[in-house]
Parts: sequence; C-alpha cells; structure tokens
Amino acid sequence: MAETEDPTPELAAIEQEVEARSAVFKKELGLFDLVLTQVVFVVGTVWVGWAAKLGNHQMAFWLLAIVTFYLPLAAVVIFLNNRMPLEGGLYQWAKLAFNDFIAFMVAWNLWVFGILVMSGIGLIIKKNIAYAIGPRANWMHENRKMTTLVCVVLMITIIAASRRGLALGKWVQNVGGIFLLVTFATLILLPFITAGRGTLENYHPFSTSMPEFSSLNINIFSKLAVGALSGFEYIAIMAGETRAPARNISRSVLISAPIIAAMFILGTASVLAFVKPEDVDLIGPIPQVLSRAFASFGWVSMLVSLTIFGVAARQIALMSIYFAGNTRLPMVAGWDDLLPAWFARLHKRYKTPVNSILFVGMVTLAFSLASLIGVKEQEAFQIQDNAATVFYALMYMVLFAIPLVAIRRFGVKAPLWLKIASASGFAVSVLALFYTMIPITNVDSPGMFALKIIVVVVIANGIGVLLFVLGQRRAAKSDAGSVT
Repeated sequence: MAETEDPTPELAAIEQEVEARSAVFKKELGLFDLVLTQVVFVVGTVWVGWAAKLGNHQMAFWLLAIVTFYLPLAAVVIFLNNRMPLEGGLYQWAKLAFNDFIAFMVAWNLWVFGILVMSGIGLIIKKNIAYAIGPRANWMHENRKMTTLVCVVLMITIIAASRRGLALGKWVQNVGGIFLLVTFATLILLPFITAGRGTLENYHPFSTSMPEFSSLNINIFSKLAVGALSGFEYIAIMAGETRAPARNISRSVLISAPIIAAMFILGTASVLAFVKPEDVDLIGPIPQVLSRAFASFGWVSMLVSLTIFGVAARQIALMSIYFAGNTRLPMVAGWDDLLPAWFARLHKRYKTPVNSILFVGMVTLAFSLASLIGVKEQEAFQIQDNAATVFYALMYMVLFAIPLVAIRRFGVKAPLWLKIASASGFAVSVLALFYTMIPITNVDSPGMFALKIIVVVVIANGIGVLLFVLGQRRAAKSDAGSVT
C-alpha cells in the first residue's frame, strides 16, 4: 500500500483547474467501452508477425516482456490514475511531478508517436483489403496510388467522425474491438480448423524451450514490450470524458490485461503454424495467414475475406482512439497557454476541439504520404514504426521516473514494489530506444535507415522545444497585458 500524505497545494490547484475545464465534456466512456478500447488499442495486429520472427522462442519472450514491462506499466498507470484521474493523463502527471517543460515534451513526444502510428494505418488497411480480395489484388501490395487513395479517404472519414465526439467515436471503437476479438478467435482456432487437411508440425503454442538471447531476438523483444505491450496510459488522456475515471480506468486495465496476453501468445503460435519466420509479412501477418490457411476451402474462403475486413475495421477503430487522444493533447496544452488558444477552441454543439482535429488530420495525412518517398513499403513501415518507438520510449522513461524520483509531489510515498516495477519498465524503455536504430529485416542501407530515424527524432524534438519557448513568451505577454 502507498503511504498517503497530505495532498500538495500544487496538486490541489491542478486538479481544481482541470476538473473545471473538463466539466463541459460529456462523460461518454463507461467500463465496457474502456475494456474494448484497451483491447483495440494494445492488441496491434502486426505484433504477432514481429513475434513470429522469434520462431518457437516466441512464448518465452512474450512472457519476459509481460513481466518486465507490461505488468510494471499497468501498475504505474493504475497508481497514478487513482491519484490524479484528469483529462490529459500523463501530461498532467508530468507537469506536477516535474515542470511545464517536461510535461510539454512528454505530450509532444506522445503526440508525434501517435502521428507516426496513424500514418502507417492506411498502409495496413490497404494490405488487408488486398489479402481479402485474394490473388486478383496482388497488384495492390506495392501500388502507391492505391495507398494514397486509402489514406486520403480514411483521413477525411476520421476527421468528420471526430467532430461528432466520443458519442460516435466510442461505437467505432467498440465495433472494432468486437471485430478484433472475432478475428483473433479465428486466428487462434485456425490450426484446429485446418487439422483435418494435413499435419501442423510447426504448431507449438506453449513451447517453453530456452530462448536464445541474440541481438535479433533482443531487438524483437524490445519491440514486443514497448511497441506491442503498451498503451494503458493512453486511455487516461480522456479521463475527463470517462464516468468514474479513477475506478473504471483502473478496472479496465485489470480486466483487459490477461485477455491481451492470451491473444498475443496464441495468435503468434497460429502465425508460426502456417508461415515460416523469414516469410512473415510484417505489415499484414494475420491476413497473410488467413488467406493461406483457407485458400483451398472454397466457399469458406469468402468468410475469411470478411474476417480480414474485420482486421481493417480494427485498424479504423485504433485510428479513432489515437486520433481522439492526439487531438486532446494540443487542447490541454492550449489550456496552459503552451500552444495558441486556437487549439483549445471547442465545437459549439459537440464540445470537441475542432481546430485541433483539423490540424492533426492534415499532419497525419502528410506523414502517411511522405514516408513512402524513395523506399519500399516494408521498409517505410519499419521506419515509421521504429521512429514511433523512439518517441514512445522517451515518454515512458519519464512515466517510470515519476514513482522513482517525484512521487511525493502527489502527496504519497511509493511502496517498494512500485519502485521495482518502475525501474524494470525504465530499463526496458532504454533498451527499446537503443534497438530502434537496428532493422529486423533486410533494408537497402542499414546506416541510412538509422540516420532517417535519428533525423526525424532530433527535428521533431527541436520543433517541440521551439514551440514551448514560443508558448512561454506568449504566456508572459498575456500575463503582462492582464497586469497593465
């Protein structure tokens, strides 16, 4: 148990201000919505492909990632959210624990991370559509015009839906969550469904052989931890739009955690039953497996096509979650005058940050198309994903540092188990940061691959520092004007 102390005046002031600003929001998210949102957000369909690269060692590395990162992250998020369940989530926690600059840079890195993840979703959806149609659509896999069309249509749809707010968005997320559960159930049952048509020599769902700690395996492990088994903190961004956020966000983490772990481990085993590790499609591993497994099933393959479209529905739901969070971060920064008040302007009827929605949509679309310049789609996807991991790892280093060095500012003393969990999560985040520079598949130039990631991270954080400085000057002028 945490040793409770008197709340600090600063904590009380932040809570009062944020709760007052959040009062205009409709409390759309209940426990059921949060559980499905957690499943949709955390269970990325690409990660069973990355884990499949580990072969029969996949279960050992999944369990290692769960123990060293997944459970520590859940513990820290539950602890901090119970203490401070406010709109903006980690942004508010970092502001209290450290200062405005750290809070802004954390939110900025989380925001850029979301942009990079969303910019790759159009590519994933296009791959799913191609696999669902079948061999007739092989031309689509590397067709950039088709990628552009999908990205543009997707972004227009997301912007329009986001203006309506979570009253509509939560149903997009819930439907996506149900589709995802059905898809993974199909994937997990696949070896048993197809068992009558031949042997499955590679189906070892609970292999416990001693893992090999090669550079490649550690690289993939770091991605399974910080990439796949991450995201619990993201839901806390929308605490101000959640019913009983302190209780329901924590309960949603506890309910969804075992479901998510089972989906990842058993799903990866099914991928390995049908595809060799070296042949896995990192962008669309589940559609790849479903199309191979049911290729000779005649009319049943039509059902498989619908299941693959379900994977695409999950991606749309995921984008809806990311988009909601990414539009709220500029809004709360606008509350603190760290960004222009333009970002905090709300729709008169739906109370959504309409200007922030438009800005995030345009930036995401630009990144979606820019990433395809000069490289193949698999390499473009790796660059996007690895660069996103850098931003996420930096953000997680701050999150895990809070219980280690700054928890007293929340009016509590961290128990020993929380500090151990935080130290483990911090160490894994640093490891993931290092391995983002190393691709796990062949690329045209490994050096150029690493350079592109470094350039993206340095430029993005440089822009973040500049925006903070300008925001401080704007706030200072505002304060001076109010005094005179």
